[in-house]
Amino acid sequence: MKKLLALIIMVTMLLSLAACGGSEGETTKAPGDDTTTTTTAGEAEPTTVDSGSETATDLNFWTFQELHNQFMIDAVQSWNEQYPDRAINLNVEVYSFDEMHSKLQIALQTGSGAPDLVDIEIGKYANFLMGNTVPLVPLNDVIEPEEENLIMGRFENYSKDGQYYGIDYHVGATATYYNTEILEAAGVNLDDIKTWDDYVEAGKKVKSETGKYMMAVETTEHWSYYPLLVQKGSDFFTESGDVIIDNETNVEVLQWLHDRLYEDEIAVKAPGGFFHAEEFWAYFNEGNIASITMPLWYLNRFTNYMPDLDGKITVRPMPVWEEGGANSAGLGGTGTSVTNQCEDPQLAKDFLFFSKISKEGAIKTWTVLGFDPLRKDLYDDPQMTAANEFTDYFGDNLFDVMLETADSIGKLVVTDDRYPNAISTVQKNVMFRVLEENSQTPAEALTEAAEEMRAMN
Repeated sequence: MKKLLALIIMVTMLLSLAACGGSEGETTKAPGDDTTTTTTAGEAEPTTVDSGSETATDLNFWTFQELHNQFMIDAVQSWNEQYPDRAINLNVEVYSFDEMHSKLQIALQTGSGAPDLVDIEIGKYANFLMGNTVPLVPLNDVIEPEEENLIMGRFENYSKDGQYYGIDYHVGATATYYNTEILEAAGVNLDDIKTWDDYVEAGKKVKSETGKYMMAVETTEHWSYYPLLVQKGSDFFTESGDVIIDNETNVEVLQWLHDRLYEDEIAVKAPGGFFHAEEFWAYFNEGNIASITMPLWYLNRFTNYMPDLDGKITVRPMPVWEEGGANSAGLGGTGTSVTNQCEDPQLAKDFLFFSKISKEGAIKTWTVLGFDPLRKDLYDDPQMTAANEFTDYFGDNLFDVMLETADSIGKLVVTDDRYPNAISTVQKNVMFRVLEENSQTPAEALTEAAEEMRAMN
């Protein structure tokens, strides 16, 4: 069994590396997720982890990410070792991002063909909470007993009418990654950067002293924009369904980014258009940019694709907009859910709890995936703080950052039916026209996007 598991993990890791290189297959970037996956055309070949027990229960799991596949394979092996009387044979199918969500939608609408467990990306989750009957199983009985130890804002993202339907892989706390070599060359003391005003002043010094840029901005994605407005207490919709894409805060934040590009010129357009482009990784790796603000799941982008920055990058909470304000925002994510077609929902829920919420499972989200766990009571656990590739690369303050940002993680209004369209519109139209083309003002582009969302009512 262990040899089989090792072989499966090796294969999934190789597939993941192939995905990042884009050498073959179809690469699909999830709009609000922490991952990029590649699958070949055609029907996915399932991977089965056989427990070896004649009384084991079969559970089917769909995902669009090979790394999640690896994580669940590891989790089911641990489960079967600890609970042989409730053994599971896990059948995993990995699809492309769009194919999996479309296939799931059809299966749930027709009442046939859905898996027992499924990954649903945060930007798509609203599509599965529509109507009076949610085709997913509430998870309150496994979440609420641990509520005091959990960062509940991440669970509220997958909730409706007091019921929790999904469990994420991480908190996704947004932080700022600084190239200390560039800051030192510019004579900037990192400890002096407390607010975004401080950050801008430091950026001007970096530009004048080194000729390098303080930051990059995406022009085809939303990661350089969305965390900043969420940090400031805004979003695209209110809880009651009002469209606020064009509110004063969102316009101000987009104008702030625009000014960094076109006024003081301390920012550069991300090569390739977004922070997951190979061109951007290469440019950052060459030491051209002093910082980037992204969720903590971006840690492994550095370790995987920017090796020359090893030992030069340190992570800190985001600068604040005003003293006492939020120093982070929880973004991105994938909620694993149990569908209403599952024949043994209690077993599926218990396994889901074990894999992600239990202390063992939460620690493995760090040790296996490099993600910040959902349990805030584990950030000083010896298993978490043990040296690994991330502490070797970034230093040993990562868990201080996780603890410092935990209280700033709140709920995103991602359950509005129009949220997937809002994200897409901001990515394709707003960011491109304002930051790439400079053909519309922030107010013009956001007003146009808001009117499009209001017309969808």
